[in-house]
Amino acid sequence: MDPHARTGRGWVAYSAIVLTIAGIFGVIDGLMAVYKSSFFVGNAVFVFSDLRAWGWITFGLGIAALLSGLYVLSGSQAARWTGIFIAGLSALGQLLFAQAYPLWAAMIMTLDFLVIYGLAAHGGREETAARSSSTDVRDEWNSENRVRTTVSPAAGTTSESDDAKRRAA
Repeated sequence: MDPHARTGRGWVAYSAIVLTIAGIFGVIDGLMAVYKSSFFVGNAVFVFSDLRAWGWITFGLGIAALLSGLYVLSGSQAARWTGIFIAGLSALGQLLFAQAYPLWAAMIMTLDFLVIYGLAAHGGREETAARSSSTDVRDEWNSENRVRTTVSPAAGTTSESDDAKRRAA
């Protein structure tokens, strides 16, 4: 297996776990804002509404992130894009909620950005690795020139590269 594919699979698993944990943190953060508002900065000014409303928004984003993190573990591309979208929404929500608890919001935003990086940069490598493992490409030498031979185990077929075909003709 390609070492880059293994790295990609590791980043996707890491992103799914971190998204799930960030979702749990979001749920706790939202519930704390709704039920124990004395925990947060007292005179915070929000873009709209109040701390209680932002608590419910953060709670909802936390639930979405938690479910999305579990969905990413399934390995589908739809789950990957859902994870990127939810992590982006969560980061935006934390940015708008930062007035209440700035350090916590910055920490959750950092986790969200790591999730976005892991899923965007490394998420497609599993699919690429799966496609490349179904086809074996070998460079072979014959008496006149180098020939690239592609073997497809599923179909049981072999084909030579276009260069080798042109030289033979």
